[in-house]
Amino acid sequence: MKAQEVSDGRRAHTTKIALTAMSAMVAETATFPVDLIKTTLQLHGESLASSRRTSAVRVVSEILRNDGVLGLYKGLSPAIIRHLFYTPIRIVNYEFLRNFLVPADHTLSLSSKAIIGGISGVIAQVVASPADLVKVRMQADSRMESQGLQPRYCGPFDAFNKIIRTEGIGGLWKGVLPNVQRAFLVNMGELACYDHAKRFVINNNIANDNVYAHTLSSIMSGLAATTLSCPADVIKTRMMNQAADKQGSSKYRNSYDCLVKTVRVEGLKALWKGFFPTWARLGPWQFVFWVSYEKFRQISGLSSF
Repeated sequence: MKAQEVSDGRRAHTTKIALTAMSAMVAETATFPVDLIKTTLQLHGESLASSRRTSAVRVVSEILRNDGVLGLYKGLSPAIIRHLFYTPIRIVNYEFLRNFLVPADHTLSLSSKAIIGGISGVIAQVVASPADLVKVRMQADSRMESQGLQPRYCGPFDAFNKIIRTEGIGGLWKGVLPNVQRAFLVNMGELACYDHAKRFVINNNIANDNVYAHTLSSIMSGLAATTLSCPADVIKTRMMNQAADKQGSSKYRNSYDCLVKTVRVEGLKALWKGFFPTWARLGPWQFVFWVSYEKFRQISGLSSF
């Protein structure tokens, strides 16, 4: 009997990983253009050439003019690869730790859930950081093309090869510290807030465990995650985008140096560059992900998240 329970547990665990990956791919594909706009806005202001004000509308018009509709999906493939590792690890780990601490009634405090979410995000991000690096650089390439410059990479595998050849294996984890900091904050806000908000909505009879409850919860978690993570996201994006010059030097020595230089040159508000595109992506991303994931779980005979 115990062996059967272990077998069933492993099967359920494997199913959750597969369903999480599927839901993440659907959500990533649906919202990727907004992520591209956010990255472009966050990189704006790093050089004198981009000193004039810009906006999401201007970014979209430049991408469409130079690359067409497909330009809005520059870097999608490494983003999908990233989510094949990142999302299953953080979601499944969070649920495992939550259920391990409180198996049945989900009475964990919000702060406890926040810590569990942050830890799960850190583990997942360390594994997925190389794909995230390639995604950011390929997105930045579309911005270089709009300025008449030659793109650095012609595809994700070319990017991986060139980064390893010029910067070493360790180059794939460039910016991992701000990446991990952001992952902790995002998942602290996203997972804990979604979980807690969903229990609140259901327990207070605002809605049953359905699409309405999932939508309300994803909106609240998206706002929390964006507010907490946007400064770390800006630093992460700039750290990961920089490549060493021929002398081996970089614009930023570390994430703190990047933070100081960004605030000194562009002001404190620069840390929230891309806030609305970030939220505009996180909200729909979480809606598509959680609705898909919860529905897939229901079809597979698994309990609600």
